[in-house]
Amino acid sequence: MIYLESIGISKYLVKHYPVLVVNNTETARSLLTTFIAGLISIMVFSFSLVMILLNQASSNFSPRVLPGLISNRRHQIILGTYNAALLYCIFTLVSITPNGDKYQMPGFSVLLSIVFMTLSLGAFIYFIHSISQEIQVNTIMDKIFIKSKLRLEKLVEAEKHIDAGFEDTSDWKNIMANSTGYMQDVSLKALADLAESHDLMIEVVPIKGAYILKGIPVIKYKGEASDHMGDDEDLESKLLDSITFSNSELIEDNYVLAFKQITEIAVKAMSPGINDPGTCINAIDYLTELFALRMTKKDHSYYFNDDEKALIHINTVSFEELLYNVMAALRTYCKHDVIVVQKLFVMFQYLLQQNNILDENYKEVIIKEIVNLKKDALDNHNNDRDIELIKSYITKLQNINPSEYKF
Repeated sequence: MIYLESIGISKYLVKHYPVLVVNNTETARSLLTTFIAGLISIMVFSFSLVMILLNQASSNFSPRVLPGLISNRRHQIILGTYNAALLYCIFTLVSITPNGDKYQMPGFSVLLSIVFMTLSLGAFIYFIHSISQEIQVNTIMDKIFIKSKLRLEKLVEAEKHIDAGFEDTSDWKNIMANSTGYMQDVSLKALADLAESHDLMIEVVPIKGAYILKGIPVIKYKGEASDHMGDDEDLESKLLDSITFSNSELIEDNYVLAFKQITEIAVKAMSPGINDPGTCINAIDYLTELFALRMTKKDHSYYFNDDEKALIHINTVSFEELLYNVMAALRTYCKHDVIVVQKLFVMFQYLLQQNNILDENYKEVIIKEIVNLKKDALDNHNNDRDIELIKSYITKLQNINPSEYKF
């Protein structure tokens, strides 16, 4: 705009479209000064709201939900809009020089500052609406659920349901981690290319999302480096380069994190300081659907080549371990609340009735957790009506398939 003013855009508009130009120096300076002060106030208020949101989310829900809130693209764009409008007004104000006989004030630039200030006010109104939605626990859980569901569906769709019969890897060569951090992702395509070119079989040892310490094995492989491709040390370096380490965890890369976050929100809601069983029940609803989707995925994952040969074995969190970790936390902190216990029995009833389960052992895992929940629930309730309710749900679960499952 400073360049356009230098070639006479305001002079042209004053002559042909005077309504588009603010042609009074004092009015322009007053407007720009007011806009600068107003934009600074809006920015301070907006950043304060973000800090309140992060503080409340950390205190009431879980510190692990913060990366998802901080990375909200819409809020970043809004705060960037404030900064852009503020800088524009400052540079326009500086470009206004004292009046002279042949001086043309940058009136069109001032008019644009009015437009930018109006856009900033609109963005501020949207920001208030958006932040009030973001701070609600249902919105936070819904976003976690959607991300993890998409990730799980992608894994289930890509999974080939073939029993690969991968051989024992205990005597294979180990490649140790050369740094610490969360195992964020594995480039399976790069590993597969190396496996085929060197005639290797590979196992990725840690579970994705696990925290890796320097010096522990991360890859096992069987085979030797081809003479024309370099030595074993060079091969191991290439294999290790296929693993990405990070200092943070993302649900988009690791669906298990969603189970952890939703469980932490449920447990935090049941703490005496918050005492919000409604949120805990909502969290169990989300967990129910995620567990049902997880039951359509096998515990062992493999990467196959075009000839249906398993080249890479990827260790994953088993369904048994995942369900136990979630239920261990919920049983510990929710067993005293009969309403939450009732909801957990409803979850198990739904999971037992699933027909698209890939592994029948999953039902045995569910039975184990029903037994654990039954024991904790009966031990922590003395009221006859509560005990009668718990036993009625146990009877319902037994009637789903009484010939196979006894508990």
